[in-house]
Amino acid sequence: MPLDAAALEKGCGGRVRTADQLCGLELDRYREALATGVPITVSCTLQAPLFEEVAAEMEAEERVAFAKIRETAGWSSEADKAGPKMAALLAAAAEPVPVAGTVPLESRGVALIYGRDEAAIEAGRRLAEHLDVTVLLSRPGEVAPLHRNEFPVIRGTVRGATGHLGAFGLRIDDYALPAPSSRTRLVFGSGRDGAVSTCDLILDLTGGTPLFPAHKLRSGYLRADPRDPAAVERAVMAASHLVGEFDKTRFIDFRGELCAHSRSRITGCTRCLDVCPTGAIAPAGDTVAIDPYVCAGCGSCAAVCPTGAANYALPPADALMRRLRSLMRAYRAAGGADAVVLFHDGDHGEPLIDALGRYGDGLPAHVLPVRVNEAAQLGPEILAALFAYGAAGVRVLVRARPKHDLDSLHRTVSLGRTLADALGYGTGTEAPTVALIETDDPDALGAALRSATPGLATAAPAGFMPVGGKREMLRLAFREMHAAAPTPVAAVPLAAGAPFGGLDFRTEDCTLCLSCVGACPTHALSDSAERPLLAFEESLCVQCGLCAATCPEDVISLKPQIDFAAWSEPRRVVKEEEPFCCITCAKPFGTRATIERVIGKLRERHWMFSGEAGEQRIRSLMMCDDCRVEAALNQGFDPHAAPPAKPRTTEDYLRERQAAERLQS
Repeated sequence: MPLDAAALEKGCGGRVRTADQLCGLELDRYREALATGVPITVSCTLQAPLFEEVAAEMEAEERVAFAKIRETAGWSSEADKAGPKMAALLAAAAEPVPVAGTVPLESRGVALIYGRDEAAIEAGRRLAEHLDVTVLLSRPGEVAPLHRNEFPVIRGTVRGATGHLGAFGLRIDDYALPAPSSRTRLVFGSGRDGAVSTCDLILDLTGGTPLFPAHKLRSGYLRADPRDPAAVERAVMAASHLVGEFDKTRFIDFRGELCAHSRSRITGCTRCLDVCPTGAIAPAGDTVAIDPYVCAGCGSCAAVCPTGAANYALPPADALMRRLRSLMRAYRAAGGADAVVLFHDGDHGEPLIDALGRYGDGLPAHVLPVRVNEAAQLGPEILAALFAYGAAGVRVLVRARPKHDLDSLHRTVSLGRTLADALGYGTGTEAPTVALIETDDPDALGAALRSATPGLATAAPAGFMPVGGKREMLRLAFREMHAAAPTPVAAVPLAAGAPFGGLDFRTEDCTLCLSCVGACPTHALSDSAERPLLAFEESLCVQCGLCAATCPEDVISLKPQIDFAAWSEPRRVVKEEEPFCCITCAKPFGTRATIERVIGKLRERHWMFSGEAGEQRIRSLMMCDDCRVEAALNQGFDPHAAPPAKPRTTEDYLRERQAAERLQS
């Protein structure tokens, strides 16, 4: 493949050395580079094990990064124009990425093989030497008994399953043991429902409905169609290795104090609950709880979480954004233009790109591939930052038949396309600015990328460094995308259910009770300790709806949009009234309009607030809490009590008797 050394030097901004046999005769050049003590990026992944071994010998493995430029850039019909692209890939690979945390899993090898016929028995025979096997047969037909009871065979149907590798729990109906006297076929006793069992791993050979949603993502749960011998073979082989201690990546960093799920038993945001394919997320009071042992790392929850409570850790959003910043800066510095960024994963996307490079025309020179752990982890802040950094389009490569629902990714792509088109990034092309490529065919991938004509990149790309939490980075990315836009607009309306927007207030009916302030989980709504007012900061609003659901006057409605002017300004006062001050201590304790309205209604409609005693009660309503209590104690009256009863006298008795006699006559 051709190497444009000049473009590489310009893009990487450092010293670039080229070689023909770096892993062979010129390996000493690699050792010399390591000896300098500076970070090294190697553009060969084929011999990565050798380079890692040499780096370990020199205690320099933490300073070495790898970039694949052969299959992604050099092996292409446009390789002679791929110098800026190679520089960009090298610069992005050099950007450090923090290591994600882990949670421990332990399997002692207690295995349940769940099937219907002889296929499950045969799998049990093969695994009995490696695992502690139990075979559970659901509605079995004619099954020959074992000659030797090397492992238990029981009957039953799983009605419910929970857990993960090392900690599965099962609820079994029609549970029964076989009779030892079974002759030509297994004869089971009478069954009972509600049996429970535990195991470390499950091999499901029933061919029926999976026991778990998104079952391919459940650690320790293996499933194969018993009619497919190759699939059964793969599952049996995988099960034999699931013994011991394992470290599972903790994919999500969760901050419960930022969660907008619920307040005061009123449900607000349920976006993560709606998209989690494995059921790893469950309500937990005002927040949600994410089970790291069940979480499969699809990233959908982090992508749709509007508050930043759920953050993807492989890599974190800020690390991925820094890598994209380096990618785009190097590409422009090396002379590249009209970049289209292609996000892909390692299991599906990387093999397709490799095949396209080896057997096809390869990737176009302006298409910059970026590998992520899961395509669904991409959030709107990533797409906004890319356009601000100078991208002319974004593509996301996913499977034609995905392992789990990609509804969250479709929504993210739609939101990114709406913003990019509204701000003029799609000018000059009929191709979408942001789109999915759903294919398992490398030729189809190549055709889709050749038709992905770039839109209009910004003439003034941003160079901001992502800092802070996810929500802060999102606000920054949106503002920078707007500032760099070819044709900026003041506001972009969004579809219902979008995680960004404003609020419409019927201020004439608002009583400033401030219930909405107490319900708002992001502090988008606020008040003041000095004056009775309600303020709103639109860039913090996540459209959870808790304020509207809590408002007793029903004066708040959601308005999904992105108002860039509102996102750049501080909070605005929605309603403010003159305070009502205590007539005793002069401390403000409410709004004048509210207090006067309450007093007026009580004078008109309630006997307790009429007459001389009523005026005394009215005065108590014009006092703050402290002064009202003091007045009640000192003056010996209860402002809410009825007038005291007078003692009966002889005159009262005679008057009542005379009135009764007149009635009788």
